[in-house]
Amino acid sequence: MQIQQCESFISHMWDHSIVPCLMDYIRIPNKSPLFDPEWQDHGHMDKAVKLITEWCRQNAIENMTMEVIRHEGRTPVIFIEVPGNSNDTILLYGHLDKQPEMTGWDADLGPWNPVIKNNKLYGRGGADDGYAVFASLTAIKSLYDQQLPHARCVILIEASEESGSPDLPYYMQTLEKRIGYPNLIICLDSGCGNYDQLWMTTSLRGLCSGILHIDVLKEGVHSGLASGMVPSCSLVLRQLLDRIEDANTGNILLSDFHVDIPETRLKQFHEAANVLGEQLFLTFPRYKNIKALAMTPKEQLMNRTWQPALSVIGMDGVPATQDAGNVTLPHISVKLSMRLPPTLDANHAALQLKKCLEQNPPFDASVRFDIAEAGSGWNAPIEEEWLHKAAQHASENFFGKNAMYMGEGCSIPFMGMLGKKYPDAQFMITGLLGPESNAHGPNEFLHIPAAKKLTCCVAQVIAEHYNKA
Repeated sequence: MQIQQCESFISHMWDHSIVPCLMDYIRIPNKSPLFDPEWQDHGHMDKAVKLITEWCRQNAIENMTMEVIRHEGRTPVIFIEVPGNSNDTILLYGHLDKQPEMTGWDADLGPWNPVIKNNKLYGRGGADDGYAVFASLTAIKSLYDQQLPHARCVILIEASEESGSPDLPYYMQTLEKRIGYPNLIICLDSGCGNYDQLWMTTSLRGLCSGILHIDVLKEGVHSGLASGMVPSCSLVLRQLLDRIEDANTGNILLSDFHVDIPETRLKQFHEAANVLGEQLFLTFPRYKNIKALAMTPKEQLMNRTWQPALSVIGMDGVPATQDAGNVTLPHISVKLSMRLPPTLDANHAALQLKKCLEQNPPFDASVRFDIAEAGSGWNAPIEEEWLHKAAQHASENFFGKNAMYMGEGCSIPFMGMLGKKYPDAQFMITGLLGPESNAHGPNEFLHIPAAKKLTCCVAQVIAEHYNKA
């Protein structure tokens, strides 16, 4: 591979083709079905699919085929096949659905308002995960520009990832013969510790979530009459949460939610912590002098990637402060989200969580936990020598630094599914969700210079995959 030619080709594609199309993509509020149950009627998903497929047709590679597959009641998938020069198959993955708007965007920014500032493209879905299809096809196209051979490539773009990928198992089964048996899987939906080198994701946490319903009264009662006699919903909630989480440290108290961390991952924690240092925590948009739950960067990485953690992410039944009267609330509903270690069975964890919350409720209150989602995490197979060398070469050539390995605290349900389906495949899981990029939150951005270099890295790994034998 000619490094400068690759950089020039991909940089030009990003500046003159990808970024303008991504800006149009950001303008489309194609929220995932979990957040937009009427997505079919609203038509935003179809508009995003049309935008992406038109770009792909305009930038098609010789003999490339593309199909939008839609089955009744399911989100669509985009299936692209690029013939190769060997019998091997590479599967490249991304998604086009988005998280909801979220509040707190800067005055000059917005979820559906693309803005470029300081080489960063702001807007919902640019980094998570709109760029994936453009970067994947451009990486392959750059090899054609140099007439370099590569394996057959299949690009699969789904539209329900932010809802837990409920439609993907169906499509994977439907497309099984057309996909074949990939021996390299590339996913551009993960994170990076910084924007200065290639980061390979080694694990992903699982997730279980649900709605906790608490009822203490049939209707609200004047707090002057009920308080001190009727247990408040907040008191019941506090005692239930104390069963799960240490209120002083945030540590999860349920032993079934912890796993042994492999020695290889502990070593990688140490190496990544040495590179990232205190910036690992300081890059969060902290309020004043808020302190970390763990003191050292290594402990922080362990907590974020291999330890369970509980979050309260929503609540119904509590009036806004301006509407709050002196009333003992009759009931509340709280959405709980539990991140799980990569190797923990999510279905088992969800049932254990339900059992812990519902058994022997405080004050005999009515307590019900409805499981909403349960998705297991993923621990990558150890990299083969060719992939380790290819990642190092790519990072050194295009970033000027070593490739790094780190687990991520988020979930990509597709990875666990693929790990089981293709146990002999190698994985290149990477992405642009780095410091302050804030996917799912306000002011999400895509780091354009890093995106260009990452696309180059993908191209080189695909090229070296062909020569791995």
